[in-house]
Amino acid sequence: MQKQDILNTVLPDCQTALWYLGQVGFVFGHKGHYVAVDPYLSDYVDQNCSQVVQWKRLYAPPIDAMELDFLDAVLCTHTHYDHADPWTLTQIAQANPKTKFIVPAPEVETIASYGIGREGIVPAYADQPIAVSGFTVTPVPSAHEVFHTDEMGNYRELGYIIDDGSTRVFHAGDMCMYDGLTERLTQIDVAILPINGRDYFRNANDIIGNFDSSEAIRLAEIIQAEVLIPVHHDLYEVNKVSPAYFVDTLMTVNRAQKYHIFVPGERYIYMK
Repeated sequence: MQKQDILNTVLPDCQTALWYLGQVGFVFGHKGHYVAVDPYLSDYVDQNCSQVVQWKRLYAPPIDAMELDFLDAVLCTHTHYDHADPWTLTQIAQANPKTKFIVPAPEVETIASYGIGREGIVPAYADQPIAVSGFTVTPVPSAHEVFHTDEMGNYRELGYIIDDGSTRVFHAGDMCMYDGLTERLTQIDVAILPINGRDYFRNANDIIGNFDSSEAIRLAEIIQAEVLIPVHHDLYEVNKVSPAYFVDTLMTVNRAQKYHIFVPGERYIYMK
């Protein structure tokens, strides 16, 4: 995967391109505009978070962060380092000072502390749309097992509905099911949902969980998403699940559901 692979992809207005960066990271492209969600393109977690559990990437990043100098915006769902990586974010900011960083409002100071200028950081509030060069981004509250808020009630974890006028993509970030979620997810074409689940033993090591495969498949069915993309299952041995289990579960729960399992660096083109 190289920068030119992205920039040389020319699509009609009715198509949207997605490039998989690994873990839950994506670049979305439409009509010459580009946004990334949760790009994690270093081994920051391996180097800084292995005191209790040994974290080791199972594959290298598919692209260098400095090559992403064309991004209009980077969306961070929350500040866990595999979603808001200080090394990746600062490299993107250095490569293109015009890139905007959209982050949950309570986490603005955390992102600024990485050396990113405050003028480039856009606070995101649940259910309040944000206009970004060719896209409308609507933040959705995320329960990372439970809700986490600041003293003003603003959510520390968000998913995002990304609407380019042709396609509506829901990127959940890290999320579990909660009452009221489905009502927020209207007319979703592509649902990008974590499937690594949660359990007692990971919780004991401070590994907070997400949807499991069955929950993700049922959510996609309820909101009538045409395509389901499972993520958060492939990067770290201590927190991964087999995509074969996802497929087996889908065949039982809703075999009519379209899905796509990515290889890191892969491009996928969606058209209604």
